[in-house]
Amino acid sequence: MASDRVTVANSSAWGFFFFLAYIGAAVYFISVSDGRFWGVILGLLQAIVWPAYLIYGTLAALGV
Repeated sequence: MASDRVTVANSSAWGFFFFLAYIGAAVYFISVSDGRFWGVILGLLQAIVWPAYLIYGTLAALGV
């Protein structure tokens, strides 16, 4: 009889790191917004996709 066990890797440390990165990005983007409701919402959305800004800026600086 074959074993049907599945091994799950523990990645909680990375999840906590990304959560802290999101909080930091949210604080930054909200602090540079105009403080209105939609400015804060836009800041939260930008905090979600800030790695895309980082990759785009890096590739633009490299001339790719």
